[in-house]
Amino acid sequence: MRSIRFKLAALSGAAASFAILAAVGVLLAVGAADRALEATVSAQQRLDLLTEISARLSDFGLAAVAVAESPGADLGRMEDARSRVAAVLEAATVRAAQTAPVPEMGVRPRERMLAHLRADFILLDRQISAAVADADARGDRVRGALNGFAAAAGPTLSLLVESERRAVTSAREEALALSFRLRVGAVALAALVLAAAALLYRALARPLLTRLGEMDRAAAAIGRGDLDTRLTIGPRDELGVLTARFNRMAARLGRRERRVVEDRALLEKTISERTADLTAANARLAAIDASRRRFFTDVSHELRTPLTVIIGECDVTQRAPAIPEDLSRSVLATIRKRAVRLHRRIEDLLRVARSESGEIELVFQDVPLVPLLADAVAGFESVALRQGVRLRLEAQAPGPLVHADREWLRQVVEGLIDNALRHGGKVTRITLATTTVTGAGGEVADQITVTDDGRGIAPEARAGLFRRFERGERFGDGTGFGLGLALAEWVVTRHGGRIILEEGEEGGTRVVIALPRPQAHPEAHLQDVLAQGARANPPGEEDT
Repeated sequence: MRSIRFKLAALSGAAASFAILAAVGVLLAVGAADRALEATVSAQQRLDLLTEISARLSDFGLAAVAVAESPGADLGRMEDARSRVAAVLEAATVRAAQTAPVPEMGVRPRERMLAHLRADFILLDRQISAAVADADARGDRVRGALNGFAAAAGPTLSLLVESERRAVTSAREEALALSFRLRVGAVALAALVLAAAALLYRALARPLLTRLGEMDRAAAAIGRGDLDTRLTIGPRDELGVLTARFNRMAARLGRRERRVVEDRALLEKTISERTADLTAANARLAAIDASRRRFFTDVSHELRTPLTVIIGECDVTQRAPAIPEDLSRSVLATIRKRAVRLHRRIEDLLRVARSESGEIELVFQDVPLVPLLADAVAGFESVALRQGVRLRLEAQAPGPLVHADREWLRQVVEGLIDNALRHGGKVTRITLATTTVTGAGGEVADQITVTDDGRGIAPEARAGLFRRFERGERFGDGTGFGLGLALAEWVVTRHGGRIILEEGEEGGTRVVIALPRPQAHPEAHLQDVLAQGARANPPGEEDT
């Protein structure tokens, strides 16, 4: 069985042959039609020239008669008519020489008759010229010359006109016959082409189209999911090879579909199990979160109300005149100071609760760092003294200027000092310091360090301490809720900085808070900030 390539080549060759045959036929038909049309047009042009010759001769005769009858007539008209007759005769002779076939011997008949006509006209012209010169018998001689010319040239001119008419008629008949032959040939050629195309389609194209249709239906069935569809291979040509590969593809798709169904069932089972686990975990997390929120709300509510009353009573007692002034003011100042600190802790709990819901907002301003640290140290001096801990600030006022929320940053530092006092173990020294560092990219940052010489924190436990409610071995004394470092990290991160737990140079723990340096301010602005801080915190009083 020949290959599909051969069949397609045969179809292409047949189509090319038909096209060439049609092109040749069209060229031959166009050539014949051009020749017939040219013959018709040429005969018609010659006939038109003969008609014009007759008209010009009539004009010449009328002009000659007018000159003969009227001696004072204009001779220019006759001269003009003579030149036109000569020009038309010359054009007719040239046209006859161009279109008439060359005879084997002698001159062409049409040219010979035109030559006689020209000779007769020349003779007529001479006779009229001589007659015009004769004043006595001018009219008779002109009319005699015209009659003689009519008797000699009339038959010749009539013969030429009749000949050209027959030529025009013959050319038209030939054109009509050619048109008929072309129509018959076109119909015959079309019938031949159709018959050959039908034969080629039946022998070559239809079997291919039938096999392609079967393959299309099989592909559609596989697209619908019927992977058991198979094709009959048939002849061993290119399409047969393609059919065999199609069958192998369908078989592989069937095997893969079975594997996909099995894997899908396993995946759905795994997803169901994991979904159940996630649902249970989410439920547990939701319960824990609800409990934690409720805890914050309850503790804040239960403690805030009595503390408000305590602070109010302290204010009233301070104003009572019956208590000795030295004792009342000293004791009540201490009570109020501790109550205010506890009130701040409760406010911290409320802020943590608000931060959970996104309600908290930080108020940023340019703050001198050393006075802020001094306030934090002053708040814990008495506690540190009672525990035998030396609490000191190693920095010169006013120190660097940071862009921060002063209240939140102060609470973070106080929380770090409180952690060192409560959870540091045998602490003897707590040091606060400020430094300025420059990063690899040229950025400048101000650092706050809180260093103690206590028992320290294991390296593997440091990262986990920043999670809320997380308490390591250092904080295993049962006090606190595990919120301090988590809240500190939250605040520092909102300031664009970072907080790190490290081991101190002589043991213990060092907490480093790095804050980005704000844009430079004029010195006068810095003095204004310091003055505002002094007015807001007069000596002997504490921020509330």
